[in-house]
Amino acid sequence: MILHPGIISLIVGSLVVTAMMVYSSLLGLTILRKWNINSSSAEQLALERKTYLISTIMNSVLGFEIFSSFLFIYTVEDMHRIFVGAMCATGSLNANPVGWYVLYTKIVIFFVASVWIAFNYIDQRADDYPLVKKKYAMLVFITPIVALDAYLQLKYFLGLKPDIITSCCGALFSESGHGVASSLSSLPIKPMMALFYAAIALFLLNTFFALRSQRPMFRYALPLSALLVFTVSIAAIISFVSSYFYEIPTHHCPFDILQSNYYFVGFPLYTTLFCGVFFGLMTGMVEPFKKINSLRDMIIKLQKKWALFSIILVVLFTLIASWPIVFSSFTLEGYF
Repeated sequence: MILHPGIISLIVGSLVVTAMMVYSSLLGLTILRKWNINSSSAEQLALERKTYLISTIMNSVLGFEIFSSFLFIYTVEDMHRIFVGAMCATGSLNANPVGWYVLYTKIVIFFVASVWIAFNYIDQRADDYPLVKKKYAMLVFITPIVALDAYLQLKYFLGLKPDIITSCCGALFSESGHGVASSLSSLPIKPMMALFYAAIALFLLNTFFALRSQRPMFRYALPLSALLVFTVSIAAIISFVSSYFYEIPTHHCPFDILQSNYYFVGFPLYTTLFCGVFFGLMTGMVEPFKKINSLRDMIIKLQKKWALFSIILVVLFTLIASWPIVFSSFTLEGYF
């Protein structure tokens, strides 16, 4: 295994997190079976104390998992210098293809961990803890994903050898190649631009009406429009946004923009996208909780706050992505 501070932190952290998740899930299963808020028995009081313990542990543990998603990207980007043929994180991931599966699980964990923390935040501010069973059922669902992430991550890092000759983004994100990455790179630019800005506009309009309208249909539609804008945005970054930052029409790598050569623009670009989508998801996902009397007023306030956050972050993402398109002398018109 390559001894890199990020690798050591990720492996140790994932093993500790997995152990704590398993422990918390076992307690969660007990809570799911025996929880009764209307009971004043000694068992119920013990369960209530355990929920405080688990909630405190999980906030820290899942917070680390969210942070580890960014740490993993930073680590694979930083260690590409070790491998012959690697020029960015793509080369590090190609040095052991298991790394791509780690990346996908990290993205899933970013969202499910964030959702659990949000649910826990809501539940702890209600006197009757109405979301206890929902959040612990979700915890039982998240634990196997975290365990899978720890396993894949360990397998990936243990499989890395400094003498590996790897391929980089020029081969993977090439219009002449094969696979999903190549297909995204070869998407027609003009239709892709139209789809990108249409998806952004649809999401912002949906979020605006969710913020201003009394009709729940706009809030129920938000998770779908958030997932749409996330998917289209990732495709757009590979298809044309990255090329405008590089000012090279054949360069489509989504990772090089994380480097100092491009002023680390990838970090605010991806952070605003991921966080903006998350707040959009949450605005819609908590809509059914309005039916719970103890949560209704809180949910209304949170939805307004989250919808506003979502609009601001997605607008910032769009501005960052559009900056070189609008202000750079580089153009892809010949490739339309």
